[in-house]
Amino acid sequence: MSSNSPSGSSGDQKHTNRLINEKSPYLLQHAHNPVDWYPWCQEAIDRAKAENKLIFLSVGYSTCHWCHVMEKESFENEEVAKIMNENFINVKVDREERPDIDKLYMTFILLINGSGGWPMSVWLTPDLAPVTGGTYFPPKDRWGMPGFSTILLKLKNKWLTDSEDLASTGRSIIDAIQKNVEERHKEEPERALTAEEKFKQSNAIYKRNFDPVWGGSLGAPKFPEVSKLNLMFHSHIRDPAGKILGVVLNTLDKMAAGGIHDHVFGGFARYSVDKKWHVPHFEKMLYDQGQLLMAYSNGYKTTKKQLYLDVADSIFNYICKDLQHPAGGFYSGEDADSLPTWESSDKIEGAFYAWTYAEVRDLLKPNLDKFGDIGEVDPVDVYTEHYNIQETGNVEPSSDPHGHLLGKNILIVYGSVGETADKCKTSSEVVSGIVKVGNAILHEVRDKRPRPHLDTKIICAWNGLILSGLSQLACIKDAPNREKYLQAATSLVSFIRENLFDMKARKLLRSCYGDDTEKAKSLEHPIYGFIDDYAFLIKGLTDYYRASLDKSALWWGKELQEIQDQLFWDQVNGAYFYSEANSSNVVVRLKEDHDGAEPCGNSVSVHNLLLLGDYFESESFHDKAKKILNYFSNVTPFGYVLPEMMSAMLLDCHGRDMLVVVGPDGPRTDNLIDAVRDFYMPGLTIVRLNSVTPDQHLAGKTLKSFRMLQDAPTAYFCHNKVCQMPVTDPARLTEDLIPKHIFDYTEYEN
Repeated sequence: MSSNSPSGSSGDQKHTNRLINEKSPYLLQHAHNPVDWYPWCQEAIDRAKAENKLIFLSVGYSTCHWCHVMEKESFENEEVAKIMNENFINVKVDREERPDIDKLYMTFILLINGSGGWPMSVWLTPDLAPVTGGTYFPPKDRWGMPGFSTILLKLKNKWLTDSEDLASTGRSIIDAIQKNVEERHKEEPERALTAEEKFKQSNAIYKRNFDPVWGGSLGAPKFPEVSKLNLMFHSHIRDPAGKILGVVLNTLDKMAAGGIHDHVFGGFARYSVDKKWHVPHFEKMLYDQGQLLMAYSNGYKTTKKQLYLDVADSIFNYICKDLQHPAGGFYSGEDADSLPTWESSDKIEGAFYAWTYAEVRDLLKPNLDKFGDIGEVDPVDVYTEHYNIQETGNVEPSSDPHGHLLGKNILIVYGSVGETADKCKTSSEVVSGIVKVGNAILHEVRDKRPRPHLDTKIICAWNGLILSGLSQLACIKDAPNREKYLQAATSLVSFIRENLFDMKARKLLRSCYGDDTEKAKSLEHPIYGFIDDYAFLIKGLTDYYRASLDKSALWWGKELQEIQDQLFWDQVNGAYFYSEANSSNVVVRLKEDHDGAEPCGNSVSVHNLLLLGDYFESESFHDKAKKILNYFSNVTPFGYVLPEMMSAMLLDCHGRDMLVVVGPDGPRTDNLIDAVRDFYMPGLTIVRLNSVTPDQHLAGKTLKSFRMLQDAPTAYFCHNKVCQMPVTDPARLTEDLIPKHIFDYTEYEN
């Protein structure tokens, strides 16, 4: 397997290819393969045309487990590399760096195979039309799958004997993808559903697909699906009688208890392979952390359940310790694989996170003095009981097909602190203390293990998600680390401005890289941002404004929205393309039509356009939001495929909330603002008017419309442009909002 130190010297390596000059950690992992790799570039395409060869396109990312497997089995194999080099032009793409290329050819893979994933393997004609492909291929024929070498040789012969047939097939598929983009909005269903019907349809589907025992969607594997969770929160606000809140709360509870959640320190793995959230696919991705920060913040704001704030805080601790660049940006993620010991030569999945019973016992026993006054109880018994740590291991064989976790334990909570206390004949306070100290002991030791590979690529879109998560967390007035959340968000905004925005080109960059952040701007062919980079960052800036009231962030969000409109808006049919016009070697400009592991850029943009349109009284922004909703209106089932856009549709149809606070700087004014932003309100805008120097740019509001009462800071809470009576007492404002916005979660637990 390739080194996790991609920047190392090539002097002691047998092979070095063109990828050695790249910045992507994933591409650098393959820089010493015997394969004659190219990055995605014109040179590779020109050579394919000149030599009349198929292009083999391999797409993956540096924390991808099966990408590592295929590299070790095939791309490091001299014989396989010889076949590849003699008969194909071989191109490596980091899907996180070039999501436009990844999404286009993944669309093809999904069309021909019905499923996709990474590594993605696609063969292209010299004019970039795909002819066939798949995901992982074993080196030789096995498991009912053709071996990689077998496919290479068959395609080589097919291209030599019947290249026109392959080329025509590829062109027809590209034409079909292009037609789908151009004509989606023209496809009229028999009867278009109203927004209310779409809303009810989505709630019915979520309830039907919900796992009543373990939360999330039925079956396995289980993914967080945060866009769906956020829609369910919004659905509950819209229709409390619909009983959807229990679905989302049970999911948050079970994820927090499961092995997908890193109990020892914090953060979440990508997904679990089983239905119980127990055994994860251990990679930790930044985009999951950002979205889960939002989900658990929403959970706390909706219920005031302490667990949700604790989980969000643990995600914050994890990203700041293990994923943060010193200047404030955040790295892409950590690998699933790592070395079991420093003496090991091969990495295995989950080695960093798994524990034997003996390891836990031998770590806790010598540290009994750290647990304080816990009476006669044995902390080992309590800790192992609480996390279901078994002497023979707690991982079921079906969740561990390679035997990497044999005899090991992945921490999971099947009960509660109270249930553990009852079983161990002690108090909940003692159990909580033992768990906290035990986790700290294990964390200290775990940090001395060989760490998983860290992808030091800093992606604009994902940092936008983190900015939203941090900002939403910083709106919680009782959060003990609130100032730290806001400080981290402020540093992140500065980092993005400095390192991910090209002032000269007036464009966002897709990413910058590790310690060499400035390098991204000076590249001969910089990779500029895609729709997600703009949409996610703009949302992050509007969320950050809500937390900080820093007007410069809101103005920058407006500027970026205008740039996004110039670069990506479809003037003919409406909605945003994923990539810029005239992007080199991109044969189709896609428009994403589903919210998956990340929400799609168009969904997030509807939110952004509605809120920015409110702040700046821009009919142009509001009009674009409606055109996006219209373009995707025939997607079905709408709220299930596009939950983030369904949430935006609810805001468009039923109006947004606005808080106007008039008063001088000071705690009394701040308390009025805190009284409202402490609640979950997905469409909240905040207008802060200073009684001395009235601000006239946000929503065009002036003191002519909103005044202080009795010379005291005064709040006006409005919905859909209808305002309630002004309030000067924060407690009164909170009391007015509680009946609609705070819910007793215990009724959903009984």
